[in-house]
Amino acid sequence: MEKDFGMVSIVIPVHNAEKFIIPAVDSIKNQTYTNWQLILVDDGSKDNSGSVIDGLAKDNDRILAFHTLGVGAAEARNLGTTHSDGRFLAFLDADDLWAPEKLEHELFYLTENDGAFAFTGYEFADEFGVGNGKIVHPPKTLTYKEALKNTTIFTSTVLFDLDKLTKEELMMPKVKSEDTALWWRILRSGVTAYGLDENLVIYRRAGKSLSSNKLEAVRRIWNLYRKVEGLSLIKSCYYFVFWGYNAVARRV
Repeated sequence: MEKDFGMVSIVIPVHNAEKFIIPAVDSIKNQTYTNWQLILVDDGSKDNSGSVIDGLAKDNDRILAFHTLGVGAAEARNLGTTHSDGRFLAFLDADDLWAPEKLEHELFYLTENDGAFAFTGYEFADEFGVGNGKIVHPPKTLTYKEALKNTTIFTSTVLFDLDKLTKEELMMPKVKSEDTALWWRILRSGVTAYGLDENLVIYRRAGKSLSSNKLEAVRRIWNLYRKVEGLSLIKSCYYFVFWGYNAVARRV
């Protein structure tokens, strides 16, 4: 019998993801843990994403659809978080996929450790969602200073306990790499993140995506060190060396 930990609210920001959103939602419908609510936020899509998510919401009362006008992924996720009703909050990007056991295993792991923040391993995949065998294995725990050296937390893997963190604490800032900025802010407050070393997420890497632009990624992380975290030049360089090494190691 499935253990009921409470409802999980899942937020998916959608932007021109018409060809990806159905498989992503199907991966949620196929979860072995069935107490979930899905919040889809279409952010000014130019394709048929808006109509697709409206249809999904019409056919399933556990799915909610909202629409914004190009406010960006951070604000789209924040809107979804605001409308969440569950004890737990999870994010999934519109082009990524969850293994069927993702929620069940992560909920067991998070509650077993009495944690507020968990994340899992994941596998890189092509645009068709076919894994390439390169799996990122998370550390068992991650603190703030450790996270500054290694941005191993991937957005589609996270899970938060809203009995321990507030929605306000989970609002993403309006900066580039807003997800990493949020993880660091939470960890800086003294929270420890718990990493479940299971491959439970498929991470599609489209050739023209922001995440795959290495130079832009370097600029974004450097900006987080200097302008968001307010680290000195020396400390920024110190952490940046470790970040660069770990970023390359994940992708080789």
